[in-house]
Amino acid sequence: MRSTPILVTVAVLAGAAVVAWSWPFGAGSGEAAVIAQGRQLYAEHCAACHGATLEGQPEWKRPLPSGRMPAPPHDASGHTWHHPDGVLFRITKEGPAAVVGNGYESDMPGFGNIMSDEEIHAILAFIKSTWPERERAYQAEMSRRERDETH
Repeated sequence: MRSTPILVTVAVLAGAAVVAWSWPFGAGSGEAAVIAQGRQLYAEHCAACHGATLEGQPEWKRPLPSGRMPAPPHDASGHTWHHPDGVLFRITKEGPAAVVGNGYESDMPGFGNIMSDEEIHAILAFIKSTWPERERAYQAEMSRRERDETH
């Protein structure tokens, strides 16, 4: 059959694409699946405000007329990578006011009633997978320090 070599070639190329996609992130097959799930959940729950390419809202450092801040980018141009895992998780689950305190108001709701902890972790894994190595390393160190302080 002529189609067999073509199907084999397509399968090999598809497999190579998956390996190439996950290789820079050091992702094994399990982690790659979590990142893929996070990408889908991000598109469903986060992209409307934070941007399809994690770019955030325009002029995200200036307050809106309401006095609230626009949605920041989650790519390397923003500050998400400055925060440890626990803070990122809590902001996503409970909303920014839970972390900022002092009556802080935000347009971002907490997603704890909408998504499971595993789904929130998947979104964060996806976001982190898009950062350059320097930002990932910095954020990993912040997370390590956070773990050391809480244990």
